[in-house]
Amino acid sequence: MTQRPRLRSIIGAGALVLLATAAYVQAQVQQKAKSSSVSRPVTELTYGQTGLSDRVHGELYAAPAYGDLAHGPHGTFIKMPAGYVSPTHTHTDDYWAVVVSGVMVNKKADGRDVHLPVGSYYFQIGGEPHVTKCISPGECIFFVNQNGKFDYHE
Repeated sequence: MTQRPRLRSIIGAGALVLLATAAYVQAQVQQKAKSSSVSRPVTELTYGQTGLSDRVHGELYAAPAYGDLAHGPHGTFIKMPAGYVSPTHTHTDDYWAVVVSGVMVNKKADGRDVHLPVGSYYFQIGGEPHVTKCISPGECIFFVNQNGKFDYHE
C-alpha cells in the first residue's frame, strides 16, 4: 500500500520534468518567432494528414501547438485511430509524449505492453526501434514535444 504514494510521486515528478522541458522548448521557439502569449481552445486545433498509416485502421493526423514538426522543435497533438499499431520504427530525435485521450502503448519492438491511460507520459529515445499503439475502443490523442523535427523511419 505504501507504494502507491511513491508511484504517484514518481509520476508527478516525471510530469513536472516533461512540462518543464515543454515550457523550455516553447520559450525557445517563441523567442525566435517573437510571438505573444497564446491561448487556443481544443476546438480551434487544425489537424492535417501526416501520411503515416498502419494500413489497417487509418492514418495519423497532427495539429501544431507551437513550432513546425517538419522543420524543427515543436509541440504537436497527434490523433491515432482506435486499434492502430505502428510498424516497428525509429525517429532521429528524442521526444516526450503525454496521453490526452484513449489508452496507448509505446514500447521497444520486443518489449511488453504497458498501458498508458489519459495523463500518462512516455519518453522515446531517438534511434531506438519501437512500436506505438492505440488500444482503446476510441481514438487516441497524444501531445508530442520534440527538440528536433519529426521524422519516421521503418
